[in-house]
Amino acid sequence: MFDIIAEPNRRAILSLLVSSQQSVGEIERQLRMPQPTVSKHLRVLREAGFVESTVDAQRRLYRLKPEPLQEIDAWLAPFRRFWSAHVDALERHLDRMDQSTPTKRKDKEKTTRPKPRT
Repeated sequence: MFDIIAEPNRRAILSLLVSSQQSVGEIERQLRMPQPTVSKHLRVLREAGFVESTVDAQRRLYRLKPEPLQEIDAWLAPFRRFWSAHVDALERHLDRMDQSTPTKRKDKEKTTRPKPRT
């Protein structure tokens, strides 16, 4: 599974399919990839079970299948503890920066504001 999603173009296709089903042509236009490249990656994703397709008139629509991604998520779950503390620390740091920013802006305005002419 990781070999499949390691390829950047396939990850880009999966990202598009998160929001809605797409045709090959829509994926091609949005990612600015040639049609044969899109079709090749979609075939790999379909064979691996990440996407499925349906035929609508003369076009094939692809949609995401969540099960393989849920398997990856479940496998990653025990490892989250290694980075969640860092993410929490980053969030606290950013919150502190947000709290101190208005004061810094006021101080900066005082020093950079031109003095009125008399």
